Amino acid sequence: MKLLSLNIGRPRAVPYTDQPEGVTGIDKRPVDGPVRVAAPGPKGVGASGLAGDAVCDLRHHGGNDQAVYAVAREDLDYWGRELGRPLASGAFGENLTTQGLDVSGARIGERWRVGSEVVLEVTCGRIPCRTFQEHLGEQRWVKRFTQKGAPGAYLRVIEPGDIRSGDPIEVVHRPDHEVTVALAFRAETTERALLKRVLAAGDALHPELLEMAEKYVARHSA
Repeated sequence: MKLLSLNIGRPRAVPYTDQPEGVTGIDKRPVDGPVRVAAPGPKGVGASGLAGDAVCDLRHHGGNDQAVYAVAREDLDYWGRELGRPLASGAFGENLTTQGLDVSGARIGERWRVGSEVVLEVTCGRIPCRTFQEHLGEQRWVKRFTQKGAPGAYLRVIEPGDIRSGDPIEVVHRPDHEVTVALAFRAETTERALLKRVLAAGDALHPELLEMAEKYVARHSA
């Protein structure tokens, strides 16, 4: 398992975002590194966990619980075949393009060591939006991506440090529950009844997903 590509985005003005200044950082491009990784601060204030990486819409992206976004190269290759065109690493706006790692099959709270210093913890999947759809230029992309149910993983920074393309990735902790990124994504999008099961991941969940699950359970257990 390794970090196949390390990807950084710069702010770019586009006509399809509702970000107040009309800019997005979704267009990530590979860099060799090293790049410093650290917790950026709470959502709404903190942006990306990677130095030099743009996160422009702080209402929906960035912050400690969405500090880093990872996508498996294998998933990009699947979608490349489906769409009939190759997808470069970074095409989904991911910071980390991995190889040999089942990203969407990772458990919430799972921890990865990237290189010799950085430890990251899985928090949730990526919810697709209009900016993502228009960036790819694919009609009905939000629906197709959601139906596939392999959203990639957001991660929080547990131990900061430097990473670079080619670094090994090691799973250093795997929780004993069965709440994967894919299951949590389905619970949040298409199968709300799964929210009861999601609670097994506890505080490792992204706080917004944890709150959603707790409210769902409270409503349906009354």
